[in-house]
Amino acid sequence: MSAEVEKSSYIYLLAVICGHAADRQKGYNNLTNNTTMAKRNRKLWSFKEELLTKSREAMLSAVQIFNNPNIQFKSESFIVLSNIAWMYLIHAYYRERKIEYRYYKQVGRKRMFDRTRKGAYKYWELERCLDENNCPIDNVSKSNLKFLIGLRHEVEHQMTTKIDEYLSARFQACCLNFNTYIKQLFGDSYGIDQHLSFSLQFSTISEDHANQLREFTDLPQNISAYINDFDNTLSDDDFNNIKYSYRVLYVPKSVNRKGQADKVIEFIPANSPEAEGLNKEYVLVKEREKQKHLPGDIYRAMRAKGYPKFNAYQHTLLWKEKDAKNPQKGFGTKVVNTWYWYNNWLEEVEKHCENSGNRYK
Repeated sequence: MSAEVEKSSYIYLLAVICGHAADRQKGYNNLTNNTTMAKRNRKLWSFKEELLTKSREAMLSAVQIFNNPNIQFKSESFIVLSNIAWMYLIHAYYRERKIEYRYYKQVGRKRMFDRTRKGAYKYWELERCLDENNCPIDNVSKSNLKFLIGLRHEVEHQMTTKIDEYLSARFQACCLNFNTYIKQLFGDSYGIDQHLSFSLQFSTISEDHANQLREFTDLPQNISAYINDFDNTLSDDDFNNIKYSYRVLYVPKSVNRKGQADKVIEFIPANSPEAEGLNKEYVLVKEREKQKHLPGDIYRAMRAKGYPKFNAYQHTLLWKEKDAKNPQKGFGTKVVNTWYWYNNWLEEVEKHCENSGNRYK
């Protein structure tokens, strides 16, 4: 019990002994007020700390599940748990700064708070927290989170397959952003970096596998369409920002002396000659969906190049002959029941027209 509460208790007991009604009431009021204030302060402090504790545990659980080789439900679990982690983190921030994060309606001077059927308050979901003017999260990190929120809407209504490899860069950025902000907002002691290390992999990525990943050939159509649509809303700077998607180049390193290869991953300064050379190579193969063309774009392009007789019928014959819609060919992709052609098919069609002499002229 605090000194103020002890003092009020003493005044109250002394008033009882002396029989002074006024002093007795004053002592009782002081005791009640101080006790209530102490409970309120204790509740405010503990609620914020509980939010932060659960926030950290949710993110740690998300990472541990994703890195567990015995679990196949990786991406879905990460998306849900990381969403909760960020929501609790921002709730703790708003609570500490006395920003109201419950839904309510303003009726005159009174606030009528929205409640669930069981009478509990309705708190802001993560997307509403991010849209608040007082939100401390930067815009690129918000884009990363809103990408995951939208992806959660896609995966929570149906089972998905083979999406872990395509999304790990966005998940990595989400983790790093979380660790940065929880330390920035509440102190370094809340960081989770000391609890995590790099996960070990039992497979290497071949060049063919990497090309397959970049083309999204195995993704469910709704997921592929969502990723492409969301990425197209971003500027090139935001898309390439590590706060949106954290990409690391892994280059096998040969060494001749002991002690040179003690770590799986070696970090080099971004402005070093080695990094500059890698970045130039990376620009050529950066993982962004290829430019797509509708069938009508193909006909118009051929007419512009001097082949007016190349029409829809001729195009259909050509792609059927070459089995061009086979995903293994890499000439295009199907997005929500619509087939799109890549630039390499446009080049293939132009080559066909050139080799056909005057047939399409």
